[in-house]
This record gives sequence, structure tokens and C-alpha cells, in this order.
Amino acid sequence: MRILKAISITILLLAAAACHKVDDYSGGLYGNFDALWSIVDEHYCFFEEKDVDWKEVGERYRAQIDPEGMETTDFFLLCGSMLSELKDGHVNLSSSFNTSYYRRWWSDYKQNFDLRLVQQFYLEFDYAQSGPLSYKVLNDSIGYMRVSTMASGITHGALDVSMLEFAEAGCPALVIDVRDNGGGMMTTTQTLVERFISERTLAGYISHKTGPGHNDFSSPYPFYYDPAEGHVRWLRPVVIVTNRSTFSAANSFVSIMRLLPGVLIVGDTTGGGSGMPFSSEIPCGWGVRMSACPVYDARMNLTEHGVEPSPGCRVDLDPEQALRGKDTILELALALASDWRSWYEKR
Repeated sequence: MRILKAISITILLLAAAACHKVDDYSGGLYGNFDALWSIVDEHYCFFEEKDVDWKEVGERYRAQIDPEGMETTDFFLLCGSMLSELKDGHVNLSSSFNTSYYRRWWSDYKQNFDLRLVQQFYLEFDYAQSGPLSYKVLNDSIGYMRVSTMASGITHGALDVSMLEFAEAGCPALVIDVRDNGGGMMTTTQTLVERFISERTLAGYISHKTGPGHNDFSSPYPFYYDPAEGHVRWLRPVVIVTNRSTFSAANSFVSIMRLLPGVLIVGDTTGGGSGMPFSSEIPCGWGVRMSACPVYDARMNLTEHGVEPSPGCRVDLDPEQALRGKDTILELALALASDWRSWYEKR
């Protein structure tokens, strides 16, 4: 009997562990929910921009909590759904078993990028690569550079060698492809931009929170980038290729570059994401991350919803042409780069 009793107790303990509730942690369901709501309420920066009544959202989702029968995973999904009301790819809730993420900022749009298409029919599987940077001089003497992410740094050596190669080949213009670049570090953005400027340049403005109120922000203050002295710089025309999955630090790169002379943006509107992130934690140990400091471009435009292509340069990837080995977005970029005198004189 003792053995059977011990086995029964063990089974009960295992069952309890398998379906533990969040209220096993300090704060309970309501305490953790209220902590999450309050952290976002005090730190998120785009309530007005997104036209979100956060108080109403909190009341609506709090009413759905079941303190007696709600499992941990269900509570997590409820909290994640509340955060999705902000429609912001920078807002996440992270646990040991899941991370909430708002995907509709890009999933409701055409992808407009096929890496295999570019690698096979344009680069011919023969290109130089250093970290997130891939580059090659294409057959028509146009320099092509793909930056796949800002999450890892790009070395000065790779930029020096690639730009020197483009210059020695006599490339009249450079195409930079940042499609599907989900962002990363603003330091990588700065490293890139500094290769395309000849003097200290206003890159944009930033505000920071000064209090818990939704409108408690400092006056926007400017930030500047300086030329990459001692390194190879590209001061000829540039065509930047974008899609909806160009996000965060990559979105910032496009927003800064588009205001430089001799730069065109081709493709689709970028995915946005112009808020600098803030991270915190709720009582049960789950992490929360959100946009906290709005970043503006040099003309004080907020690019949270994305950067539009240059006039006349919006184009989608044609699937029928793609089957024939043609990237219609890249084709337009290359045509503009080849005939740079015409569009440069029109700017």
C-alpha cells in the first residue's frame, strides 16, 4: 500500500507541475496582467500615432482572465493578444516557452523578394560575402550590395574592399538591396551611412520619456553622423531596394539615406519600426519589450509606418517574370542606376 500511495503522490505532483498556473509566481494572474499593462502604459511611445485607447484595451482583456481555470499558456496568449493591439513589431512578450510577436505589419503585404532569384540569375552564385554583406559588380558595370541584417556589424574592411572594387570597375552607381532586412543595431546603420556622406550630416531627431504620461516626452534633439574618415566612401548615385520586411534599423537606414543627394528608393514601402526599444519584466519573470523613444528623420517626419519609395519608383515583384529569372524590382533599380544621369538631373 505504501508503494502504491507513493506512486499516486508522485503522479499527482507530476500532473500539477505539468499544468502549473501563473499564480504560482508572485503577483498572480491579475497582478502580472496589471504589471504588464502598467509598464506599457508608462513607457510605450506611439499610443497617439496608433490611435489606441490603452485603458479600454486593458479593461477588455482583463475581463477575459479566469483566475481559477486559466493555464499558463492561455494567459500568455491573452497578454500577447493585448500587446498586438498596438500593431507594432517592436512589442514582444517573452517567456521560456513562447514569444509574442505582431507579424501583420509585413504578413498582410506582398513579400517582394526571392533570395534564390537574386543569387541565381543576377549574382550567378558567384559573389563576395562578409557577414551580412554580399557584393558583386554586375555585368552592366553596376555595383550590387546586399545587406541582409543590421543585427551583426559590418566590418570596415568589407566596406573598403567592396567600394574600392566598384570604383575600380567604373560603376556609375550602386544598388543597395535591404529587402528582408529586419533591422538590428543602429550602430550598423551609422557605419553604413557614414560611407555615403562627405560632411557632418543631420541624421534625425529623437525624444525620450520624461514621465509616465502618454505625452511626457522631451523636446526632440538632433543626432548627427560624420563621414568615415580614412576609409573608402561612395559619393556617386545610390539606388536602395526595399520591401515591407525592411524594418527597424534597416528602416532607419532608408529614412536617412533617402534625404541624401543622388539617392533613390525603389520597391515597396518599408515596414517601419522607428521607436528605440525599452525592456522590462513582470513579476512571473516574463520579459516585455516595446518602442519607447520615437525617432524622426532629418525633416522631423516620423517613419513608424514606413518609408515610401521615391516618386515613380514603387514596383512589385512580378511572379510570372520571376519564373523567367527576372526580379522586376531589381530590374528597375538597375535600369535607374544605368541611366543615373537622367534621374539625377530631375531631382
